[in-house]
Amino acid sequence: MNKKDIASFRRQLKPENDLLKINEVFNVYIMKDSSEIYHQESTPFEMLEREQQELFMNNFKKVLAGQLDRKLFELRFAHEAENSTQLLLHQGVLTEHSETWRDRMLQIVEKMLEVKQYEEDIIVTFTKGEYLKTVKPSSEETEENERDKVYSHFFIMCTINTTQEPRKELAFDYVEKEFKYNIEVNPIIDLNAPIGGFLFPCFTDGVSDVNHVLYSTGKSKELDFAFIEDVLNAEEMMTAEEDKIVFEEIVKDVAGEQFTTATLANVYDEIQQVIEETDPDDTPKLDYRDMESVLSSSGIENVQPEAVEEAFKKVINDEKFELKATNVVPKYDSKSIKIKTKAADLKVSPSELRYIRQMRLDGKLCLVIELEENTVIEGFEIIEEDLGKSEPGKDSDESIVL
Repeated sequence: MNKKDIASFRRQLKPENDLLKINEVFNVYIMKDSSEIYHQESTPFEMLEREQQELFMNNFKKVLAGQLDRKLFELRFAHEAENSTQLLLHQGVLTEHSETWRDRMLQIVEKMLEVKQYEEDIIVTFTKGEYLKTVKPSSEETEENERDKVYSHFFIMCTINTTQEPRKELAFDYVEKEFKYNIEVNPIIDLNAPIGGFLFPCFTDGVSDVNHVLYSTGKSKELDFAFIEDVLNAEEMMTAEEDKIVFEEIVKDVAGEQFTTATLANVYDEIQQVIEETDPDDTPKLDYRDMESVLSSSGIENVQPEAVEEAFKKVINDEKFELKATNVVPKYDSKSIKIKTKAADLKVSPSELRYIRQMRLDGKLCLVIELEENTVIEGFEIIEEDLGKSEPGKDSDESIVL
């Protein structure tokens, strides 16, 4: 699934939507002390009060929020896994019997309890439904309505939620005219911050993909590998951070570790061009041939395809590996590059990086920023200075020249 598919599905998560039908909500309460199922309850979605429906819909939206490869991960199921979760989910999607569906979901919960001792009571919520994705007419001239053709997706969602301790309060009784110690004994289920979950199956452009599951982690970059491997039975995947590390190591292996800011800016420009030229519905990727083209076009000399291929093999042990382009370049249109010095910290966008130079002036290492006009600081216009003169007591080996 790409971000467009996820966003499209997420927008449908609202009560009384004729493009989305939620059959039932199945809640399983797990006690932290015993790691056992304390209670389970299934309710038809349409039997819930409107406020409850909105709470659950918001919970489902939360688990689908975040960036791909940072908080959301499309995972491939491992082949020949024992007691395969892929099979349990597939059977759960296909069955028309609620008891069979709940039984398959409980088997997944049992797998969760086998691999982890939770530090607090948790509630695992499953829901099963059908999502109808409309297809736009093929041309503006046709009289075909947008809803004349739809793709139907049956799906299962899971969210894992924690509980909060009940509040202890001092209350005033108007009738008895006295203060009373008021304590709630029932734990509060935190549906606003799920600690994990998943969507099955994945779907792209109207096609369901039962070989992949969309996994969600509670906090960005903090993955539960035991849940991924032993509960979902999914294969290991590359995170955005790991993609970036691999990219950096490949570039260093091929072209060395030292670059001018202009060359580095060119590298980012070339990758951004790959991203912009890729169909929005596809994921822009870089194999060793693409990397050779990027580096050569950036002004790096003597880059050979064989050397880049060998670097892929050395760093990732797979010469056919493809890097996700959006993971390896800083956000292009924002000041995503941070430059820290003793004198000052700067934030620039990849496209602005070429206006910064590191050079030695009057024997001192300087960071020089190209300007279009005089700088104004606190209302005062700054004048040019003679680099050959320095203020008394200012003999630092590092400075910033504006």
